[in-house]
Amino acid sequence: MIERTFTVLNKMGLHARPAAALVTALQKFESHVLLRKDDQEVDGKSIMGILTLTAEFGSKLTVTAEGADEQAVIDSMNQFFTDQAHEE
Repeated sequence: MIERTFTVLNKMGLHARPAAALVTALQKFESHVLLRKDDQEVDGKSIMGILTLTAEFGSKLTVTAEGADEQAVIDSMNQFFTDQAHEE
């Protein structure tokens, strides 16, 4: 199991479009992925779950990946959260 915390850098927060892109990015992995904000934890492959986090700009999200490709999940999330800073 690998866990890493990322900061939401998108000025609009993790709204529907980036949340959908996040789910799309995660669905290609076999690992079980959880996202946690404060004390709320959701399935990282569920757009509804991600939207309930109401992750605003500057929010800290902890990604936990467990499975055969868990390192690839964390690498992908690192790229996602870096790239999303430039999207609206």
